[in-house]
Amino acid sequence: MSYNDFLNLLTYSLLGNTVQSWLTAITIFIVALLAIHTIIRVGISRLAKFTQDTSNILDDAIVKELTGTHNLFILILALFLGSLFLKFPSQIQHAISTIAAIALIIQGGLWLNNIGIFLLKQESLRLRETDPAAVTTISAVGFVARLVLWTLVAILLLDNLSVDVTALVAGLGVGGIAIALAVQNILGDLFASLSIVLDKPFVVGDFLAVDSYMGSVEHVGLKTTRIRSLSGEQLVFANADLLKSRIRNYGRMSERRVGFKLGVTYQTARDKLKQIPAIIQKAVATQEQTRFGRAHFHTFGPSSLDFEVVYYVLTSDYDIYMEIQQAINIHIHESFEQEDIEFAYPTQTLYVHNNG
Repeated sequence: MSYNDFLNLLTYSLLGNTVQSWLTAITIFIVALLAIHTIIRVGISRLAKFTQDTSNILDDAIVKELTGTHNLFILILALFLGSLFLKFPSQIQHAISTIAAIALIIQGGLWLNNIGIFLLKQESLRLRETDPAAVTTISAVGFVARLVLWTLVAILLLDNLSVDVTALVAGLGVGGIAIALAVQNILGDLFASLSIVLDKPFVVGDFLAVDSYMGSVEHVGLKTTRIRSLSGEQLVFANADLLKSRIRNYGRMSERRVGFKLGVTYQTARDKLKQIPAIIQKAVATQEQTRFGRAHFHTFGPSSLDFEVVYYVLTSDYDIYMEIQQAINIHIHESFEQEDIEFAYPTQTLYVHNNG
């Protein structure tokens, strides 16, 4: 074949494009296909080794999903890049663009969906050790997020297929409002559950006081939180109602402030009164996990000389506090007995005056 014949072959028209244009498009397709595969298999794989040394799990999820990009998407992308060097009728060109857009939307949806699943799985594994009840809520939130994601993907696909989605979106909006009004209490508890999981005002195991109710948190669900009361029964609170209440979380108490009063008789000698604060301080100091605050002769009571005492228990455990308080009371009682100091109790003295 002569050089002129070769040039004539390159300018030969095939399906509206010259052979040269077809060869260029095929070359671009092959180069793009190889380049994308190389970037994904080599470049991102090397990047994955770097992200393994970071504490952030988001980059691990992104790299993992990019590495798992679907081969069909890569093929369609390479074909689209090659088609840019060819001229087709408007309908065919529109079809090619539509196919490429659909592939990108679906692949994007898969990327986001899988990244979300990976992050939720990691969070569930972490919560399984610290707050098992929150795993259910995390799963429900993940389901809702994926439902919203694929709804948006479906709308974008229909829009690219030249389907009028305006009425569909309006219908979804009206339907969503109607559903929200119908299940507003359930949604309120669901979002309250999400707030509990994210804000963590309490976790499973915390001891709470809610109004006149007290107990330990056993379960935080999608709609309700369950608390085991001191008397043994289970208390069930709607999540929304619980967050509206004034909650006292004793589980977050790093130390317990204890204050109490005791009284001695008016017949107690002054030097004995001066010894009492030291006796009380010694009674507190001999106990572990305590810090003495103060002990003072506070007031002259109706039938006693009253002392006010404040000390701190360096743990929130109620049983330990009661053991310490008992030991302090016994120590004070024993010391008062040794010092011949009498505890006061309500008494009345009647004086009778004889005028005869």
